[in-house]
Amino acid sequence: MVVLACLALLIVTTVIHYEVLRGLSLLLPTLTIRPRARLLVVIFSTFFAHIVEIALYALVVYALVQWGGYGTLDESSRFSLDVSLYFSAETYTSLGYGDVVPGGAVRLLAGVEALNGLLLIGWSASYTYIAMERFWRDSNGQGG
Repeated sequence: MVVLACLALLIVTTVIHYEVLRGLSLLLPTLTIRPRARLLVVIFSTFFAHIVEIALYALVVYALVQWGGYGTLDESSRFSLDVSLYFSAETYTSLGYGDVVPGGAVRLLAGVEALNGLLLIGWSASYTYIAMERFWRDSNGQGG
């Protein structure tokens, strides 16, 4: 079950990220704002995509632990959706404080989430760089 959850989350989060970046590619050239301001749209849009992806991982971790019995997340007395969300954000970003530790089969999901987060954050960074190169200068080649 955990392996299936890993595969499903990899697919869903990749599709979400792809669709957000594709949507940005279609939207950005049509915006009637300063070229540099378009970068703010990129930053906030990718940030929102990452938040949605983190939330999906948190919900699956919560479900697997709470209802599936596929492991533990920290002490059972402290386990909650908030703890799952915190753990997911920490894992997705590879921050790794280590104050919330998974046990059992959900450890696999934690490893997959860290790798997936690293790839998607890198994808966002490269897209932002490309957008910056494209929109940083106005039509005269001067700073916008």
